[in-house]
Amino acid sequence: MSLHKQQISIEHKYRGSVILPDNTEAKNVFFRTKQAYANHEKMSVNILFSKAKLAKLKRYQKGSSETELENLELYIEMGEILGFNIDDAMKLKNSILFTNDSAHTSFNITKRLKLINKKNRSKTTANYLFWDIENFSSISSIFNDIIDKYEIADEFIFMAANPDSLYLKRAEWEANLYDYGKTLNSFNFIKCDHGKDVADDVLLGNFIDAKITNANVFILTFDRELKERFTEVTDTSNNLFIMGK
Repeated sequence: MSLHKQQISIEHKYRGSVILPDNTEAKNVFFRTKQAYANHEKMSVNILFSKAKLAKLKRYQKGSSETELENLELYIEMGEILGFNIDDAMKLKNSILFTNDSAHTSFNITKRLKLINKKNRSKTTANYLFWDIENFSSISSIFNDIIDKYEIADEFIFMAANPDSLYLKRAEWEANLYDYGKTLNSFNFIKCDHGKDVADDVLLGNFIDAKITNANVFILTFDRELKERFTEVTDTSNNLFIMGK
């Protein structure tokens, strides 16, 4: 089965389109979600998974949640297009990514990167990465799919993490970075304060301070509003890429 684009039409009005993932459940997820929205049902991950399935997702073993993650991504993208609340889906997705090692390696970053501030990318002379590592801790994928691919220099990589996540995950992050000859301190790494100075705000502040022009800027975060905030302050010469939900 090959990937293909599926149009979303509600009451004969075109609302957008999505790419269906290559799994046997994707088409059912698409039509179930569309029908539930059209029928004004309460939108939640219960549309996708039974209570028993949701409980099982919390204790999945390695490699067993790839399809579920793909379908969650599809549901989330439809929520972005149609405007329904996807907070519970994002929470479930984060939980799966956090607890399932192989979910990180199977999560295809390059397929989800989207140019957000213009229709077509312009010519650039540099590449930057702004990375919320606690939500995107798939270090091997990020190196292979972004850092190495675009030859992003260490000094152009800005990373942030909140104190609780840093306390729990620093040893694991450092061990994975060691495979690439790096530590957190190899980059512009910021330990955030408790309270309002969360990772996304810190990354945005670093972006503003850097006064970047003529660059590809990759933003790794799950914040639904951050793409607008980055777009508002960026120079028009930049190409902003963010992870699609």
